[in-house]
Amino acid sequence: MGVYARAPLAFERGEGVRLITEDGTEYLDAMAGIAVNALGHSHPKLVAALAEQGGKLWHTSNIFRIPGQERLATLLTDHTFADVVFFTNSGTEAIECAVKAARKHHWANGQPERIDIIGFDGSFHGRTLAAVNASGNETYLEGFGPKMPGFVAAQFGDHDALRALVGPTTAAIILEPVQGEGGARSWPEADLQAIRRLCDETGTLLIYDEIQCGLGRTGKLFAHEWAEGAAPDIMTVAKALGGGFPVGACLATADAAKGMTPGSHGSTYGGNPLAMAVGIAAVEELVKPELLAHVRDVAGYFVQQISGLKDRYPDVVVDIRGKGLLIGVKLATPNREFMQLARDQHLLIAGGGDNCVRLLPPLVITQDEAREAVEKLERACEAARQKAKAAA
Repeated sequence: MGVYARAPLAFERGEGVRLITEDGTEYLDAMAGIAVNALGHSHPKLVAALAEQGGKLWHTSNIFRIPGQERLATLLTDHTFADVVFFTNSGTEAIECAVKAARKHHWANGQPERIDIIGFDGSFHGRTLAAVNASGNETYLEGFGPKMPGFVAAQFGDHDALRALVGPTTAAIILEPVQGEGGARSWPEADLQAIRRLCDETGTLLIYDEIQCGLGRTGKLFAHEWAEGAAPDIMTVAKALGGGFPVGACLATADAAKGMTPGSHGSTYGGNPLAMAVGIAAVEELVKPELLAHVRDVAGYFVQQISGLKDRYPDVVVDIRGKGLLIGVKLATPNREFMQLARDQHLLIAGGGDNCVRLLPPLVITQDEAREAVEKLERACEAARQKAKAAA
């Protein structure tokens, strides 16, 4: 189906932070499959895990024990607030699980009327009907029928308005600690702490969508960890969880998941042995303190250098946003045009809302590779300037 506005590029292989076309042309990948290939392309540990498990067992069924699930779930719960995990194939499936778990929690508490999920403008939680209704982009709902009941829109950053929305039918508040597609907006730590207090006061569950900003992307294992005392009740992850292999997860406290009893939810492929083997290999690398420190260092370099571009090209670069290696650059020139100018320099970057582009490189990117990315970005800025002058 013609649902993708594809760039005219096809890649044959990848090595680290490089993608290589069939004719051998190299591109520096500052997209990482939209924050997916966190450990770069063809990471030897992930390749080995996939090959070893692929020769043993791909799929059984969730009616049996899957030891890899137990091992990966323990890895995740040992490093988070969570007590339990449900494995999915994608981020949007993890969101579906989170919404269902939140509503079922209140049902189990004798409050079936508490079904409303409050989300925020600029948010993006996936493409299923529940996920797009929870998200803040109206265009994703066009043509798909009426809005689903039980989803309420709030304004990013307006705490008084949010407080007024929370009522007797509220089940949960859902947010991305750092918005991805919405323009790389990062929630202030004080806001996350205030929302956590609001949820505690009102018996509302707090859901974090860390599908893009989690698993090391911001320089901590999860973005909400920058805000002390603001842990969620439920959290969704995916993307980096498999380092490129499709896998997602919904994490929760035992209390938040109290309604998720046998038969209440399920998945045919979710948590299959192949996905679990790769997920274990990926998470074992992503939790390493030295990798997280490296992300903080390289992110600091990136922001410093891009700030320099903003000073030199104020007619192109309007603002710098995000956190860690989820870097948003708001532009004066159309972002889709700028993405092409970057590709002309053999640099791959992602688009975003509010006329932003995003830099989401593999977390293993070196400072030398970061310097190369900035040089390519600068040449794209110069090309944008010259294009604007020619048009004038």
